[in-house]
Amino acid sequence: MDPFWEKIRAQAMSGDGIGAEDALKVLSLPGSAIWRLLDVSEAVRRHFKGDGIRLCSIVNAKSGMCSEDCSFCAQSSRSAAEIVRHPLLGEEEIFRAAAAAKDRGAREFSIVTSGLTMRSREELVRVGDAVERIGKELGLETCVSLGTLRISDVEYLLSRGLRSVHHNLETSRSFFPNVCTTHDYEEDVEAVRTAKAAGAWVCCGGIFGLGESFKDRVELALTLRDLQVDSIPVNFLNPVPGTPVEGRRELTPIGCLRIIAMLRLTNPTKEIIVCGGREVNLRDLQALMFAAGATGTMAGNYLTTAGRPAEEDLRMVRDLGLSLRQNR
Repeated sequence: MDPFWEKIRAQAMSGDGIGAEDALKVLSLPGSAIWRLLDVSEAVRRHFKGDGIRLCSIVNAKSGMCSEDCSFCAQSSRSAAEIVRHPLLGEEEIFRAAAAAKDRGAREFSIVTSGLTMRSREELVRVGDAVERIGKELGLETCVSLGTLRISDVEYLLSRGLRSVHHNLETSRSFFPNVCTTHDYEEDVEAVRTAKAAGAWVCCGGIFGLGESFKDRVELALTLRDLQVDSIPVNFLNPVPGTPVEGRRELTPIGCLRIIAMLRLTNPTKEIIVCGGREVNLRDLQALMFAAGATGTMAGNYLTTAGRPAEEDLRMVRDLGLSLRQNR
């Protein structure tokens, strides 16, 4: 075997992961090398995670009206996108969405709200009530994405049965000012550290295709490793009309597979969940995301864009000889 392939396989299999130089090489590989790369990334995934695939689902529990100016987001203050805007849903509406997610095969359900943070105690309690009911009556693992929570707020939600806190960094520290100017990158990093300190399972990743360089992608991957996040959600830009990035389309299916593989090889022991934008960017190569190193995907719709029918994802998993994982 070529020394490069031997080296990255050994480093990933050790659990430590490859370094920045090799990660850049992975992202720069020619298209003809994709099958060698997938051979390595799939071996690493199977070694640490086996053949169980995690399906998760979300509800857009509070839509629009966000103070932040993230360039990719249809809910941001810079967006002119035509989306549904609504305040925080009631407990019953959130519960019904969770029940529908369970019917789609999801084992984890996330309550997502727009805005930099949730500071309303009434809203926090409503989310806590929903979390407790979903866990007790549906048996689903629960996650929240509520912005930059205080440690006391995370601890409160954990006391109600919450398992996971989601908070994306979105991109590298270096590129972040090109994406968002209304808060500092360190606020997002601190939100991740706070959730970890409170004892939550932390889901933290980003979105690719915003104009970032290969170096930015590697920087994000290594930042996630340094923060010791538990799960890495991978989003690919699906440009929404009315947002500042509506005309940007720079990703290719093979390029997306390289990104997933780079994340697997830099963070070999972590969950990697492919989420928004996979349908339009991976296109006919969606099934290969698992060979690239993904251990899960999001079933159903996203925040403001539609996903594909859940039964197609379930069939894809079965056709690949994989299984749905029912526990951590």
